[in-house]
Amino acid sequence: MSKLHKYAILRRPVVTEKSTLLQEDRRYVFEVAPSATKLDIKYAVESAFGVTVEKVNTMNVRGKKKRFGPKLSQLRSWKKAIVTVAPGESITLFEGV
Repeated sequence: MSKLHKYAILRRPVVTEKSTLLQEDRRYVFEVAPSATKLDIKYAVESAFGVTVEKVNTMNVRGKKKRFGPKLSQLRSWKKAIVTVAPGESITLFEGV
């Protein structure tokens, strides 16, 4: 298990149109620390929100290349986690967003 604090593992919720539609299936999307494992993410969500986590899917999102005038730069890469909670449970942070 990681030495990171639960709020260092869960960086921020990802609120997009697609992530809002996933909430109907009890799935919530977070940006997480790149070094966090699925088990770390599971324990962090369970302790932070008081829910039971059934499944954690993770993916590394590659940073996009952007042009700022004549210069080409790359946005930072980050890690995303999709967390499925048990039936009948929800994370209230996302409700009404």
